Amino acid sequence: MLAIEGLHAGYGETQVLRGVDLAVNDGEIVAVLGSNGVGKSTLNRTISGIVRARTGTIRFDGGRIERETPRSIVARGLIHVPEGRRIFPNLTVRENLDLGSYARAGRRRAQNRERVFAIFPRLRERHTQIAGTLSGGEQQMLAIGRGLMAEPRLIILDEPSLGLSPLLVEELFALIRRIHAEGVSIMLVEQNVMQSLEVANRAYILAEGQFVMSGAASDIASDPELKRAYLGL
Repeated sequence: MLAIEGLHAGYGETQVLRGVDLAVNDGEIVAVLGSNGVGKSTLNRTISGIVRARTGTIRFDGGRIERETPRSIVARGLIHVPEGRRIFPNLTVRENLDLGSYARAGRRRAQNRERVFAIFPRLRERHTQIAGTLSGGEQQMLAIGRGLMAEPRLIILDEPSLGLSPLLVEELFALIRRIHAEGVSIMLVEQNVMQSLEVANRAYILAEGQFVMSGAASDIASDPELKRAYLGL
């Protein structure tokens, strides 16, 4: 579904990604793991068209997208839920959700809203509430729900557990499993290593703009090199 080869990207004179190769197959959860500052968000932003690739190719569903606009990439069904939630705090929960279908799946807005409410019952309870007054966990549910409103074929979740309590992190990963069970392919970009490896089919470890490990999530979880590759020890 997603195939990246030889990807280089960065900002100004700064090179962040240094020849990245990555694949996400239809029906998979693929985890991209790494500590702060290694290039995870740059990877997400480049796939989404926000940052322009310098060299390399990005193919989604067989078509090259590295020169497409973010809007056209969304229209293909590749949806990015960014780090930090980025909800509209002065709009209601329902209004935030409806904006998720602005560029894609607008004709099925009501149907998709009900689907989101089935996955996140608390959003149904709070559908008229101003989004900025939600708890951190509820705002993360809203951000993911807004992404689901566009009927993603592949959804990129960028640091969804960031800032959540351990109890809410457990709930979040259970919800990720549920979304996947409904047929959505997921690229999970996280610092939370072990819980990400528990839900993922395959995983990549990113360090200094390059993947230093990749393979089946179960193999990486049991690999003694994981600590060195991830923590630099």
